[in-house]
Amino acid sequence: MSGVLLLRAAARLRPRLTTPSQPIVCGNGCMLPLVSLHALPALSSGSAERLNQARTAMTKRKKRLIAKKKRNAEREALGIPKKLPDKYIPKDTPIVNSISREDRERESAEFDKKASEEMRQKIQSQGEVLRFNFTGLQMSDRVRKLFELTNGNQSEIIKAQKQRGMELFQLREGDTGSSAVQVIALTTRIQQIQTHLAKHKKDKHSKRGLDALYVRRRKLLDYMERREYESYRRVVKTLGLIR
Repeated sequence: MSGVLLLRAAARLRPRLTTPSQPIVCGNGCMLPLVSLHALPALSSGSAERLNQARTAMTKRKKRLIAKKKRNAEREALGIPKKLPDKYIPKDTPIVNSISREDRERESAEFDKKASEEMRQKIQSQGEVLRFNFTGLQMSDRVRKLFELTNGNQSEIIKAQKQRGMELFQLREGDTGSSAVQVIALTTRIQQIQTHLAKHKKDKHSKRGLDALYVRRRKLLDYMERREYESYRRVVKTLGLIR
């Protein structure tokens, strides 16, 4: 046992050592012989120094804080104002253009109602989609039935659904690169893979591709939330995404 541990044990057992007739009992019930405090070895200078260093350890963080306080004190002595971080806002700055929670909820409900009405009008304005891009051609009813999507395969149905969804959020005619349109295209592909995985549960390769599509859509939605918030809200409400 080192000198430090013996000194600590002696300090704890000091009241008991005043009665020589009473034995010292450990926590587990063992009997210890009586030890005189004078018989304990003295604490060496090296052990005392190490113990003192452990109590007052000077870490790098403490050194940086001390140096920072010293620099700030020198700047204040010279009359230089304290350097503030970028985009610093004082605590006593009054809040401008603040609205209550009820007003914010009312504005959100009005925006959702307006967006749903616009979406309903766009859906109603969309015409019937025929196979092989024959939409808009003049033909008899018997010929039209041949080109309806009910007679098409799965690939044609998904392509038509994707095209109709992209037309709802296009910023201009033929727009295929805006954020909202990309989210619609990715969602259509995600729904297609989800339908495939519901039947083929052990297709791990498709599952990995599905996870990648989730990440791409999430990044696009994060970008829209920062830059195009109104379009972001419209897309999330329309698709029923949980964010």
